[in-house]
Amino acid sequence: MPDEVILAFDFGTQRIGVAVGAAMLRNARPLTTIAVAANAPRFEAIGKLIAEWQPTRLVVGLPFNLDGSEHEMTARCRRFAQQLQGRFRLPVELMDERLSSAVAEARLRADGRDPRRARQDIDAEAAAVILQSYFDRTDHADTAPSH
Repeated sequence: MPDEVILAFDFGTQRIGVAVGAAMLRNARPLTTIAVAANAPRFEAIGKLIAEWQPTRLVVGLPFNLDGSEHEMTARCRRFAQQLQGRFRLPVELMDERLSSAVAEARLRADGRDPRRARQDIDAEAAAVILQSYFDRTDHADTAPSH
């Protein structure tokens, strides 16, 4: 669907960064950071974003070690993705998020902002990096020759 809206999440135990993008434009932008640790208020905030933006798909960043191996947060992010799918009945895709926070910090620095003082901005920016990677991957998949 060319005009579909997609929300992406950079899941963390204290904060969840959220980004939004339109599939037709293939451009992600930071939206907000949900800065609560308890599940009920988190999912309430996510529900409000879903009601407002009406996404057709969700993307969740999946963290790996640099060597590609999984760690504790990988399993937590998979569980979060399953909870999103179960609660909101939307397709959820997982996207490798290695180095997304480092890229987000570099973007903030390039914009003249101090990443240490803009912790919540980093999470939303990291979600945008994840969503942009998703768009770039699907662009590449759309143009790859079929066998």
